[in-house]
Amino acid sequence: MSDLPRKAVTRTAKLAALPLGFAGRATWGLGKRIVGESAEIVGRELQQRTAEQLFKVLGELKGGAMKFGQALSVFESALPEEIAGPYRAALTKLQEAAPPMPTRTVHAVLQERLGPDWRDLFEEFEDKPAAAASIGQVHRAVWHDGREVAVKVQYPGAGEALLSDLGQLSRFARLLGPLIPGMDIKPLIAELRDRVSEELDYGLEAQAQSAHAEEFADDPDVVVPAVVHQCEQVLVTEWIDGIPLSEVIADGTQEQRDRAGQLLARFLFSGPARTGLLHADPHPGNFRLLPGGPDGPDDWRLGVLDFGTVDRLPGGLPAPIGISLRMTLDGEAETVYELLCAEGFVKEAIELDPDAVLDYLLPIIEPARVEAFTFTRSWMRSQAARIADPRSPAYQLGKQLNLPPAYLLIHRVTLSTIGVLCQLGATVRLREELQEWLPGFVPDLPEDDTDEEESAAGARTRCACPVVRSPPSGGASCAI
Repeated sequence: MSDLPRKAVTRTAKLAALPLGFAGRATWGLGKRIVGESAEIVGRELQQRTAEQLFKVLGELKGGAMKFGQALSVFESALPEEIAGPYRAALTKLQEAAPPMPTRTVHAVLQERLGPDWRDLFEEFEDKPAAAASIGQVHRAVWHDGREVAVKVQYPGAGEALLSDLGQLSRFARLLGPLIPGMDIKPLIAELRDRVSEELDYGLEAQAQSAHAEEFADDPDVVVPAVVHQCEQVLVTEWIDGIPLSEVIADGTQEQRDRAGQLLARFLFSGPARTGLLHADPHPGNFRLLPGGPDGPDDWRLGVLDFGTVDRLPGGLPAPIGISLRMTLDGEAETVYELLCAEGFVKEAIELDPDAVLDYLLPIIEPARVEAFTFTRSWMRSQAARIADPRSPAYQLGKQLNLPPAYLLIHRVTLSTIGVLCQLGATVRLREELQEWLPGFVPDLPEDDTDEEESAAGARTRCACPVVRSPPSGGASCAI
């Protein structure tokens, strides 16, 4: 494996090969059918070849290309099974591994950033990377004080490669459509571009991770490794062992799936309330199941990694998300519609039927209606089909709804998390987490109507999550 390819012409040619390769294989498939081979067999082989090329190109390029692949991987639950199957293994592989950069490059970065005596900082350092991701790779080591650590080293030229890749992918967005049918790729690429500078800044990542590590230090359910050292292009954190969520998705027991799903939902909603930050990269490669939960060694905790992309929410998730979600569940069509209009989810020039809007939202928020909900790929596919089918009333209505820019990231994180829950096939008590952590979901009651404990809990929630952002998000942020 050579160094991270940086020449724009080289990267552009490789990215262009994706849609062109797909077109070529489609022609090949047509020829095979003409000579009498089974359409099902030919189609399956065509999809498999496309999946293999997708991983090969995105994995080798790393940078924005691999980041794009990781973002796509959490949405495979929404695809029809005959399409999702060939892509699942290739896309999931992007979550945990990619071809590593040469050892000499790693050593050169460490020498430049940590000094010529960088090896003195470590009792041990493994040259073979433990993981390789989109903008850097992780090496296992032992810090000079004896702690096991993860050393994250940024690829030289990663920033240039990220911007170049995402710019080229945006140009090819329409041609890339056949790779992931039914997905609007261009807004996803645009949102990834907006986060490039933050993700490249390991100082910001160290701050976000330290805030989470401090807040969750004594938490029985969630483990965040502490930051040990940080400088430009290098981030050293404590090492945590565990089962990658991608392995739980592939081979985990139902108990592991359910526990991982519950804790993932808990972290999604509790994180902003407790730290003012939303972990915004919820693909399975960033989570681990660790033994030793609150019920003993046979119980599980959730390890959380990679805080390079976060949404800063000083007051937690905006309260109107919970308010509109509650009102939708209560069937208050007119009130929900008025709130969506007020918050910018329905533009002034648009008039919609409030009952039709309610009908659009209710199936998507079904997991919040019941005590426990089993997330499945089939449920995700049914929702995607309902909203993406041009013949569907939901599709026609959805085209007229708007998502305020300040809530694009909240929207993507929520959808991505739901995608992971569906990959897990987890049964989750989502309503329980919403009641505990989502401001506005439980209505405030007069103090004299509650006992002392309930009043304290309500006050704690209100203090943690005041409405400080404008425009705030409505329930549609989880649905549109």
